[in-house]
Amino acid sequence: MDRESFPPQGQDKQPGVQKEMTPKPQGEALGYKPAGKLLGKRAIVTGGDSGIGRAVAIMFALEGADVAVVYLDETEDARETLGHISASGRRGLLFAGDVGSRPFCERVIEETVQHFGGLDILVNNAGEQHVRERLEDIEDEQIERTFRTNIFSQFYLTRAALKHLGPGSSVINTASVTAYSGHPLLLDYSSTKGAIVAFTRSLSLQLAPRGIRVNAVAPGPIWTPLIPAQDSFTPEMVERFGKSTPLGRAGQPDEVAPCYVFLASSDASYISGQVLHPNGGQVVNG
Repeated sequence: MDRESFPPQGQDKQPGVQKEMTPKPQGEALGYKPAGKLLGKRAIVTGGDSGIGRAVAIMFALEGADVAVVYLDETEDARETLGHISASGRRGLLFAGDVGSRPFCERVIEETVQHFGGLDILVNNAGEQHVRERLEDIEDEQIERTFRTNIFSQFYLTRAALKHLGPGSSVINTASVTAYSGHPLLLDYSSTKGAIVAFTRSLSLQLAPRGIRVNAVAPGPIWTPLIPAQDSFTPEMVERFGKSTPLGRAGQPDEVAPCYVFLASSDASYISGQVLHPNGGQVVNG
């Protein structure tokens, strides 16, 4: 099977489980050559059990960071990620819970700081999406759920983290190409991603005097558990996933994670309020 095609498949629960996917997303950073870019740093990655979050957590550890991984309830996936962090010789933590809950977010920050002795990098990556063909089909509960997971969590976590972040620290938020191009089947999801772009730009201006950089990454179609777990995706839609990009294929998590490494490192010391676009070649002018 070539890398551009995915066999028809589906899962019956969000946000999805990586171990049930065929093929497995490429997120173990095989062949990646670390350079100590994050040596001694302490990071939190939400949604770090699988997909983009797992690839980011693994690359951070390879670059020398201790990493706390936050996930909902995908314990087996999360433990596998933790194993990769430990194999890199770095400390890892796991937190299972709902990032849409302010008390949980505050606990994640405080316990991470207690365990690692501080915090340098916050990656707000957790997200969920639900396919709906018509606005009339989007229920109030779904709207609130999507906003709580995707954008409320970024407010909660970043607000709690600020008292621990100092000059040189970095906040990185996961947006989406849908914030720029829109998506007819993902109205609430796309709306949260647009909010994340505005949040990133505004917060970067507010925190610049403190020396804290705030940036975002807006991936295009990436092969993660969110895709087969879509409650309204047909198996055929999964099979065609990503083929409409200029490069003609979906991306892999390990093709996105280097953006986060760059933004977290001193290589990006003069970059704030910006969005990187690993999206298969789509020009979005944002």
